[in-house]
Amino acid sequence: MSRYEAVYGDWQRDPEAYWRQAAQSIHWTRPFDRVFAPEIGPFGVWFQGGELNTCFNCLDRHVIAGAGERPALIWDSPMTGQIKTFTYSALLRRTAKLAGALARLGVGKGDRVVIYMPMVPEAAIAMLACARLGAIHSMVFGGFAAPELASRIADAKPKLVIAASCGLEPGRVVAYKPIVDAAFELSPHKPHACLIFQREAAPASMVAGRDHDFIEAEEAATPHDPVPVAATDPLYILYTSGTTGRPKGIVRDNGGHAVALATSIPLIYDTHPGDVMWTASDVGWVVGHTYIVYAPLLAGVTTVMYEGKPVGTPDAGAFWRVTQAHQVKTLFTAPTALRAIKQQDPEGKLIGQYDLSRLQALYLAGERCDPPTAIWIEALLNKPVIDNWWQTETGWPISARFRGLGLTPFKPGSGGRACPGYEVQALDGEGVVMKQGEIGSLAIKLPMPPGCAPTLWENEQGYKNAYLLDYPGWYRTGDSGAVDSDGDIWVMGRTDDIINVAGHRLSTGAMEEVLAGHPDVAECAVIARIDPVKGESPLGLVVLKSGVNRPDATITAELVALVREKIGPVAAFKEAVIVPRLPKTRSGKILRATMKKLANGEDFVIPPTIEDSSVLDQIKVSLGV
Repeated sequence: MSRYEAVYGDWQRDPEAYWRQAAQSIHWTRPFDRVFAPEIGPFGVWFQGGELNTCFNCLDRHVIAGAGERPALIWDSPMTGQIKTFTYSALLRRTAKLAGALARLGVGKGDRVVIYMPMVPEAAIAMLACARLGAIHSMVFGGFAAPELASRIADAKPKLVIAASCGLEPGRVVAYKPIVDAAFELSPHKPHACLIFQREAAPASMVAGRDHDFIEAEEAATPHDPVPVAATDPLYILYTSGTTGRPKGIVRDNGGHAVALATSIPLIYDTHPGDVMWTASDVGWVVGHTYIVYAPLLAGVTTVMYEGKPVGTPDAGAFWRVTQAHQVKTLFTAPTALRAIKQQDPEGKLIGQYDLSRLQALYLAGERCDPPTAIWIEALLNKPVIDNWWQTETGWPISARFRGLGLTPFKPGSGGRACPGYEVQALDGEGVVMKQGEIGSLAIKLPMPPGCAPTLWENEQGYKNAYLLDYPGWYRTGDSGAVDSDGDIWVMGRTDDIINVAGHRLSTGAMEEVLAGHPDVAECAVIARIDPVKGESPLGLVVLKSGVNRPDATITAELVALVREKIGPVAAFKEAVIVPRLPKTRSGKILRATMKKLANGEDFVIPPTIEDSSVLDQIKVSLGV
C-alpha cells in the first residue's frame, strides 16, 4: 500500500477523525464543539462552535514562534523594475496598522470590503487586514469594467472600497480610479469611503470627504489586534460570472478554509516553512487567493507575488529568471502560460540560461493541460509536472499527485487522484456511476470537505440549484471526464464541451489533445459548429509556434488526417483553421463558448473577463463570418 493510499484510506474510514487531526495545525481561540454538523446549510458545516482568526494564523503565530525574520512575501515586478521582500514581522506590522486604519473608517466584524487592485503587496495586505478585523473581503480583478465592478458592489454591499490608482500592463497603464468612480455612480449601493493606493505611474484625483490615501491612513493608524470569528463566518466572497445576470458570490468560511489550505501545502506540494513557493497567478482569481496569499502564509512558507507576464516582460524566459532569482522550490502556474512560452521559445533555449536546481516540481491548474505541453515542459525542466484539478467553488485541489506522499508518476493529461476529503465519480445522465474509463459528468460525493464553498452570498437556493439538484447526494462540478482503473481523474472539459456528432458524444478535449500533438501547433481549441446533417461537427482553431512558415493548407490537412488517425472517422473532423491568437480570460482560460457562438452566427456578449476583445475580430476574419 502506498503512503497516498494509506492517508486516503484513513480519511475514508473516519472523515471526522481525519479532519480533527488536520485542525490541530491551526490556532483556535475557542475549540470547536463538532467537527461536522450535517444539518446546517445545503450540505453541512465544518468545525461548528470553533473560533479563530485567519490573519493571526497567517502572521502573528509565526512571529510568536520566533520566525518573524523569515521572508513571508517577495514582490517581483518587472513592470516597475522593483523587487521587495517582507519578513513575517514586517508584513504583520503593516497589516495590523492597515486594519487599524480600516477600523477608524468604520469597518468591523461582518462588514464587507471590496478590493480592486493589481499585483502589488498592498493587495495582500488589504486582504489580511480585512481578515484581521473579521471583515469579509471581496477581491475584484483589477481592470474589470465599471459595470462589472458595480454589480459586485451592489451585491456585496461593502462599507468601503480599497483600490489602486492604476494597474500596469506591458506597454500601457490602466487607470483604475475612473473605473471606481464610474462604478460608484452605477451601483445602487454607495460605500461610504474609498482607500486609494497611489502609484507613481498614474496618481489619481481624490473625491473630497470620500477618498483617503492608503499609505497616509495606514501610517496614521494604531495597530489593531486580531478579532476572533466563528469558524463558519465568511472570510471572503469571490464572484464568478453567473448565468442569471447576477454574479455568483462564492463564499469561503474561515475555519474549514484555514484547515484545508494549511493541510494542502505539505500534502500536495511537499512545501514546508522556509521553502519558497511561487504561484504565477493573480490575486483576483481563486488560485491567487489560495496559493499566493493564504495557504503559503498559513503554512509558514515564503510566497512570491509577480507583477508581470510569462512572455513580454521582457521575454519567454521571465518565469525562469524569477525562479532562479528567488530560489523557488514550488512553481504553480496555468497551462496557458506554458503554451505562451512554448509558442515563443519552442526549443526551450531560454531555460538553459538559468539555474533551476532549487526547483523541485511544476504544478498546473486553471484548465486541463494538454499532454503534449506537459510532456514538452517536463522534458526541458527534467522535473515532475503535476496537474491539479479544482474550481473557485472548492477553493483548493480536488485532485493532485501528492509529492508529500511520494505519489508523483507522470501521467500527462490526468489531474491525478482525489485529495482526501473528495470522493469523485463520473456519472451518467441518470446519476449512475459509470464504468472505469468512461466519460461522464464528474461529481463529488457529499458532504464537500472543509475549504469548499458552503453557499453563495445571500443566495442559498441558487447554490442548491447550481450544484446539488442534478444529482441528489452529489455536487455537480460541471466538468466532464473519467476515472481510470488506478483512480486517476481525467478532466476533458466542461460538460457543455461534449459535442454530439450524428448521435455520437465526443469530447472536444480529446480532439484538442491530438491537435496539440502536431509539432507546429502552439495551442488550439475545438468547438462545435452546427451541421444540418450530423447535428454538430467539430471545428479546430489552431495557433502555430513562432517561426513556422509552412503553408497553412498543408498544416490543416495534416491536422485533419491526424484526428482521423487517432480518434477515427466517427469524429467527423474535417475542418481546421489557423488563427493568430485565441480569445482568453485574464486568468488564461480559452473562451470556447464565446467562439462557438461566433462561429455559428449567434448573438453573444463579450465577456467582461476577456483579456483582449480584438482577438474576436481576428477570429471572425479567419472564419469568414
